[in-house]
Amino acid sequence: MKIFIDTANIGEIREACSWGIIDGVTTNPSLVAREKRPYEEVVREICELVSGPVSAETVGMDADTIVDEGLRLAAIHEQIAVKVPIMKEGLKAIRRLAAEGVKVNTTLVFSPMQALLAAKAGTAFISPFVGRLDDVSQFGMEGIEQIVTILENYDYPAEIIVASVRSPIHVLQSALMGAHIATVPFSVLEKLYRHPLSDAGIEKFLADHKKIPTSS
Repeated sequence: MKIFIDTANIGEIREACSWGIIDGVTTNPSLVAREKRPYEEVVREICELVSGPVSAETVGMDADTIVDEGLRLAAIHEQIAVKVPIMKEGLKAIRRLAAEGVKVNTTLVFSPMQALLAAKAGTAFISPFVGRLDDVSQFGMEGIEQIVTILENYDYPAEIIVASVRSPIHVLQSALMGAHIATVPFSVLEKLYRHPLSDAGIEKFLADHKKIPTSS
């Protein structure tokens, strides 16, 4: 399973990339707004840090505007995947952008049927938001399992990006269900390599190492 980092913070991206485990980046207007820098400037710098897809989001509400925004974003760098929300006008735009050779990441997906329509329209990525479903007392990961089955049934090339990840459990379940990608906030990424037994073992080894004589 590929791991993307879900942030627009350059420091977090640079640090996570140094671990050798980051395959791409997802952003959205809310994440970029926190950086207090021009949108395209931030996205371009992110593309220079990673070698995989970098998602940048459109904000238009009609197909023509979404397509225009998408083409402008895609021109920033060859790694850009244009995020388009799932809606009627979004589906129209996905088809048109895909026909232009633009990789689309269909976002704000909350149901398997939305994912199926996005796949049929030609999206490259589908981003179901599991954490937000959990917030309204639905089992978000159940939808991931269903989307995996649908894509496999009909051999759609779209990749699932499990989004709105809130904990390491979401990442674990994503991997067990066969999701292609999980996009993970930096705070959750840090939890993936931590374990109390690992930490205790390191402390024990270091303490014992100090007991080893330095000379006979």
